[in-house]
Amino acid sequence: MYSKILSGTPVGVDAYMVGVEVDISPGLPSFNIVGSIGGEVRESKERVCVALRNTGFRLPASRITVNLSPADRRKDGTAFDLPVAVGILHSSKPFSAEIIENTLFLGELGLNGELKKVRGVLPIICEAARQGIADCIVPMANLMEAAVVPKINVYGADNIARVYDYLNKGDKSILTHEHINAELTFERERDIAAGDFSHIIGQNMAKRAAKIAAAGFHNLLMTGPPGVGKSMIAKCITGILPPLTLPESLEITSIMSVAGLLKEGEALVTERPFVNPHHTISLPALIGGSTIPRPGAMSLAHRGVLFLDELPEFGVRLLDGMRQPLEDRRVNIARVYGNISYPADCMLVAAMNPCPCGYYPDLNRCRCTGVQIKRYMGRISGPILDRMDLCVELKPVEPGRMQEGKGSESSHRMRLQVINAHNRQKERFRGTAYRFNTDISAAEIDKYCRLGSEESRCMEKLCDSLQLSTRSYHKILRVARTIADLEDCDEIETGHLLEAACFRPSQDYWYREL
Repeated sequence: MYSKILSGTPVGVDAYMVGVEVDISPGLPSFNIVGSIGGEVRESKERVCVALRNTGFRLPASRITVNLSPADRRKDGTAFDLPVAVGILHSSKPFSAEIIENTLFLGELGLNGELKKVRGVLPIICEAARQGIADCIVPMANLMEAAVVPKINVYGADNIARVYDYLNKGDKSILTHEHINAELTFERERDIAAGDFSHIIGQNMAKRAAKIAAAGFHNLLMTGPPGVGKSMIAKCITGILPPLTLPESLEITSIMSVAGLLKEGEALVTERPFVNPHHTISLPALIGGSTIPRPGAMSLAHRGVLFLDELPEFGVRLLDGMRQPLEDRRVNIARVYGNISYPADCMLVAAMNPCPCGYYPDLNRCRCTGVQIKRYMGRISGPILDRMDLCVELKPVEPGRMQEGKGSESSHRMRLQVINAHNRQKERFRGTAYRFNTDISAAEIDKYCRLGSEESRCMEKLCDSLQLSTRSYHKILRVARTIADLEDCDEIETGHLLEAACFRPSQDYWYREL
């Protein structure tokens, strides 16, 4: 007998519906799954057979064929276990057609029939709701993330036996029903886990750079010897970023769901992410990809901060692989069976030492030769350095200031200033795809960063003295626009341009003769 069960699978941070077709026909006992499947799906037949047997169901001694349609699209993951099992049960002992006709099934089966958590549930349920599917049944561990999707009834089950009882009796009270108002959940206040800038002594230039970076979502590079506060400043930045909007929260939650990193019982991610990978990370783990594509660290930091500590230690291949995603704000992965795209609109914050030992140019402490320093600094290629909007050099705090206590400006005060600057940008970019000043395209830079005659002459002098590339020229304008927003200025002034230029990579520092 033939039956068809609805299911789905993620592709990137989106999803598409999959029809699980099951046919049981006379012949030698066998179990085959077809339809362009990966190894996890191929192993599904073993999990399904043992789970059904251990739950008390008896498989028919017949030829079982399962097809996952559309057959020309790649399917991976373990979420097809439940729909395959339901299809076999329906083909063996048919349920009411109305029960399974407009219901989507997702879940991995344990060998004892338990339903286990699967990845990518949120985008699948969103796609199901868009296509008008009425009900969906998911594992209890995925119930909260699925329940935030409106216009679809979400039910949770902890084992295949409970699902069978529901299908056999048609009583939805057997399952756990849940619905969560996403807006009300998002509006709940949560403590900010980031540190406070008031705990950092000195480093006023670096704090100023961090505030500008947060206000315009600019990339930031900090250089200095060990122990001057680079990592502390980076960890404080998420605490001054503008609060997430509900659409941004849903985007981040979808990425975490696809990556399988959403915590059990968590409905929405309401705080901006802070991702801090170690320098031994692989290229697929940083950018995204692998044999079975997964979001990388750049996508996991979407709408948040990606912090790369000890930047030169990441290696040239890793850093150069980030160049295109930093420009496009998206990671595009090409595979034989199709192209996958992940959002990667993150704020890059990087920190590095000026040499292998960390103490150059303090020649009393630095033990490195000129060749070693050049080789170390050379790991940061010109194109990567050109993509950093703000570069700041941190110096050791004077011993006399160590006992001063807290710094002058708190994260709370800085956050209010950043939010005010963000509100100005929101009003300026209303009706466009832009959110922050860093998003302004080169084609529209003159529209949003207009300069007067005096400011134009200032930029001409800066171009001559700093030998700016076109990208660097535009970055100074974008940063100057953010500085003007922080100071509640409608127009960019000469002082804003000069301050923005101070945060460009110093020719004396990066290209000095050793």
